[in-house]
Amino acid sequence: MHEWALAEGIISTAIKVAKKENLKKIAKIKVTLGELQQIDTEIFNFALKELTKPQSPLLNKTKIELKPEKAVLGCRVCGHKWAFSEEIEKLSEKDSESIHFIPDIAHTYLRCPKCKSPDFEIIKGRGVWIDSIEGV
Repeated sequence: MHEWALAEGIISTAIKVAKKENLKKIAKIKVTLGELQQIDTEIFNFALKELTKPQSPLLNKTKIELKPEKAVLGCRVCGHKWAFSEEIEKLSEKDSESIHFIPDIAHTYLRCPKCKSPDFEIIKGRGVWIDSIEGV
């Protein structure tokens, strides 16, 4: 599952940062989840918990905080801005899944609701990233 791969990336990156910063323990990892990525947070949380089980003192009792970020799209033709959440219900399950795996493919399935142009930018809400890592 895609969520597992993303969770593995978060944990491996956190471990690399902790080692670089000479941390003995990672207390908290703050992660932002862009809405366009359509992460199943239940699966993602489960994967993170499994990956942080006491395999080393570094990850013992690490708290992971997830922060969702709404996706906002902006038309390059007419300047209209809209929320991805307004359009997702109009997508088929297959099209929605395609965007889940490759968010930039949204241009294939979405159009500006005002002028119908496929030429838009993803202003925010794309991807999954670590905001911060706290440790001792």
